[in-house]
Amino acid sequence: MEFRAFVDSLDITLPNALFALALGVAAFAAIHGALMLFRRRLDQLSDEWAHRPVAEVLRKTLARTSNLVVFATAVLIGLSALDLPPPWNTRVGHLWFLTLGLQLAIYLHSAIKVTARRYFRTHNPAGVDSQVTIAHTLIIWVLQTAVWVIFALALLSNLGINVTTFVASLGIGGIAIALAVQNVLGDLFASLSIAIDKPFEVGDFVSTNNISGTVEKVGLKTTRIRALGGEQIVISNADLLKSTVSNFKRMETRRIVFNLRAHPDTPPALAAQVPPALKAIIGKRDKARFDRAHLSKFDQNFIEYEIVYTMLDASYDLFMDTQQAILLDAMRMLQELGISSAPRAQQLLLQEPAENASPELPIEGRVRSPAALRSLPKGA
Repeated sequence: MEFRAFVDSLDITLPNALFALALGVAAFAAIHGALMLFRRRLDQLSDEWAHRPVAEVLRKTLARTSNLVVFATAVLIGLSALDLPPPWNTRVGHLWFLTLGLQLAIYLHSAIKVTARRYFRTHNPAGVDSQVTIAHTLIIWVLQTAVWVIFALALLSNLGINVTTFVASLGIGGIAIALAVQNVLGDLFASLSIAIDKPFEVGDFVSTNNISGTVEKVGLKTTRIRALGGEQIVISNADLLKSTVSNFKRMETRRIVFNLRAHPDTPPALAAQVPPALKAIIGKRDKARFDRAHLSKFDQNFIEYEIVYTMLDASYDLFMDTQQAILLDAMRMLQELGISSAPRAQQLLLQEPAENASPELPIEGRVRSPAALRSLPKGA
């Protein structure tokens, strides 16, 4: 009896109710069929299109469509055909917001996860999900949490609840927490910056602040580097990003500058033959590109050549082998040309004191020649 009285209060006629029911069933069939058709169409696309990011995100996002939400949407479409009196029309409007907002939040939750993991998997050297670090997982969690917090606040606001005070309280509480753990948050955001910007990755050989080694792990607070000596160095993420980091693994070429010195009495004709000879020596190396060789310095002690070449392979072992071979060939070339690499000999001139030397100057303060020293009595 109470239900009959409730239905009578809505002033719904039987034809109107049947029409609303038919409209709801048709809406459910249409929405469900459209989703199934669209998902099947995505699965039937060519391999080239199916592996693109947009296709993968759409396919995996639509797979999270809730059948309950589809059913609720069909019911609301049927109810929209009824002329409902207040306050039921307002309540139906709230249900529309709840239903569509919930499904949109589910879509965004799934899209964030799929997009972020695809990005991290693409930019990871190993290319596998197991290599996704804690920082990557934290980024996904933060974005998904933001989606649900925004949805909850929007739902409360739609229901007529004033969320301004609540948002202000969250802001004040967040500031207080941030001030209390600012050092930890600094390292945390530094970790997120490393994960997104990727100045280096696990396995890269880096150098910073007199620290050189291979990156073993990038955590939420610290980065662990295995030094050349074998020890593990733990450095704060924030401190690491404040300094200049040299990433040697990403070198594509290596530019080498070195000098050769020769005796200053080398004849100009022979000195002019050295740069072309050095060009020939470097040019016969497989992965070495000769840039220049010039006589760059001349003084009373030596003449100096500056040689520049580029290794087309950044391997350090290959560079050392090539440099050693070039230096050995350069030594042979100088020997064949008859050019000495020894500096000018230094000469020490000893001068005997003059006849009118000042008598006030003690003997110990004068410069004595070997002959003068031999003529002195013993003990003088």
